[in-house]
Amino acid sequence: MRFELLTLFPGMFEPVLAHSMLKRGQEKGLLHVHIHNLRDFTTDRHKMVDDTPYGGGAGMVMKAEPILRAVASVRADAQSNGEDIRVIF
Repeated sequence: MRFELLTLFPGMFEPVLAHSMLKRGQEKGLLHVHIHNLRDFTTDRHKMVDDTPYGGGAGMVMKAEPILRAVASVRADAQSNGEDIRVIF
């Protein structure tokens, strides 16, 4: 089973995947987890993945562009390997 994890905090998931059943599944080749940093799919020099909300107000909103680029990259990689994938948000 292959999982492609898109996140802003890749370091948060690496320790979790290194223990227990997830670790054993990876060691046996039953589970493959690839962690992708969404900041790698930005085009600006500051690697911004969020923006202020339309109309103002508190908080930030995720930009769609880095997410779309990341999903397209993962899909292209899977298709080049002849794999069919499902995208779950």
